[in-house]
Amino acid sequence: MSAPSTAGSRRRERLYLVWDIAIVVLVSANLLLLLVDSLFLLPPLNAGLEALAPSLHQAYDSAIHQRFMTIDLVFVSIFLLDVLAGWAVAIAERRYARWFFYPFVHWYDVLGCIPISGFRILRVLRLISLLIRLQRLGAIDIRRWGLYAFFERYYRVLMEELSDRVATRLLSSLQEEVRRSDDFTKRLSEKVIQPRKEALVDEIAKRLETTVDKSYAENHQEVHRYVATLVTRTLEENQELSRLRRLPMGEHMAHAMERSLSDVASRVVHEAIDGLRSPRFKSLIGDLAGSGIDAWLYVDQRTDRVTEQVLIETLEMLKDEIAVQRWRDELDLR
Repeated sequence: MSAPSTAGSRRRERLYLVWDIAIVVLVSANLLLLLVDSLFLLPPLNAGLEALAPSLHQAYDSAIHQRFMTIDLVFVSIFLLDVLAGWAVAIAERRYARWFFYPFVHWYDVLGCIPISGFRILRVLRLISLLIRLQRLGAIDIRRWGLYAFFERYYRVLMEELSDRVATRLLSSLQEEVRRSDDFTKRLSEKVIQPRKEALVDEIAKRLETTVDKSYAENHQEVHRYVATLVTRTLEENQELSRLRRLPMGEHMAHAMERSLSDVASRVVHEAIDGLRSPRFKSLIGDLAGSGIDAWLYVDQRTDRVTEQVLIETLEMLKDEIAVQRWRDELDLR
């Protein structure tokens, strides 16, 4: 069952592809006809063509221009047939939730069939949609076309400029809202930070523990040397130990005491670092972080002004960053 089904699906795809290519050709020919006939209606071009090539002017005027509506109606009938066929296929394949959705989705196809100058321009959209469909089917690759690269480049420029202006407008509105708000910092504290206080405290405690543990693991030898140097300098400045050195065997006793104290101090430091992993220390760090956050969240008039100014300047910095026209650099590189 699967092999015949696959073969039938491929035949349908080939049929759709051939039909789409034919419609692309017809729409292109129709748009070319619209362009040429519009130019023919311009008095300077009409007079110039008549002066340069009177026979060609006469042939076009009698064969095409005088019969333009009839020729256009032939194209319209084919385009209308294409719309009806596409609608029938969409109903048969259940492409949309309701059977009548097709003309609303393909509104430009429907309106483009109206033989009025204002609606004929919509056939350009029909051509674009057909090219996109052929691109999706793999029949063509418009990304390699020079015309596509040209329009794509300036389309990106246009979109960047529009999005930058919208973003700048939005950030300016946010700045105005912050300036007008009397309790912005308080609401920020109560509705954003306070509900996440426990998670913030836990994260701060974990980062502090990780930082101290990693720093000690990477620099424990330097820490021990510093402790030993500190003990030695302290003992050298001690007057009682200086008197001890003058006694018989005093120098040996002083050195022994120095080594013992250095070893004790290093062990104390090592045990203190190991104690960072204890639940008691984690609880202590959590209490300290919680107290720090509570102090940070205290809001008064001065704090509110400072927070407001920080937010306004941050938004202003974002506006300056958005104002940079990066598309200029891309065009210069090309």
